[in-house]
Amino acid sequence: MTYWDPIPTTRALVGRPHPLWGGDVMRHDWSGPAPDGWADRDWRNVPGPFYTANTDTCLTGRQCAPRQVAYEDECCSEFVYRQPVRAVEVHELTCAAECDPLGAYGGDGDAHWTPELVQGWWRERGRVREWALRVGYGEWATSEHESRREAAAGARAYLAHLDRGLGPYLRDYVFWLAEGRPAASGERLPELRP
Repeated sequence: MTYWDPIPTTRALVGRPHPLWGGDVMRHDWSGPAPDGWADRDWRNVPGPFYTANTDTCLTGRQCAPRQVAYEDECCSEFVYRQPVRAVEVHELTCAAECDPLGAYGGDGDAHWTPELVQGWWRERGRVREWALRVGYGEWATSEHESRREAAAGARAYLAHLDRGLGPYLRDYVFWLAEGRPAASGERLPELRP
């Protein structure tokens, strides 16, 4: 795996028919900062270019992007648990951003994350794991409310990503941040410190 930059694909959608909308044009460039800014981002957002800060609570994000978006369990605000690694996932995530009435998605994470901050997030991932276990397998998993069951499903998807795909992604992302380019084939990637 080598890091794939989703920002050019995001910018290329602006002013064109969105692939998931049957002809409707995407007018917003989701590669910029979230309206509430980087400092207010949800702590559950994984490192990468995309994040959320104070989204609505309408539970629309997973309708568009179940492979990238999950809901927190207090107000059901959205956050990015998996960064897009191919064009179709950018389409899904920008759809989720467009459906958020507050437009509280941002795509300027690369301007804020550093290799050290990513390493720090990785060392503290136990906090995310604890949250995801509680929501994914707690009372919300069997709730009579479909929205809570969907939030639990998102938490379980986050756990699976934490266990299988996030570590390799972050190693590539740390290289991207440090070197300003994707790693070449066979090039050594930085280790994630426990």
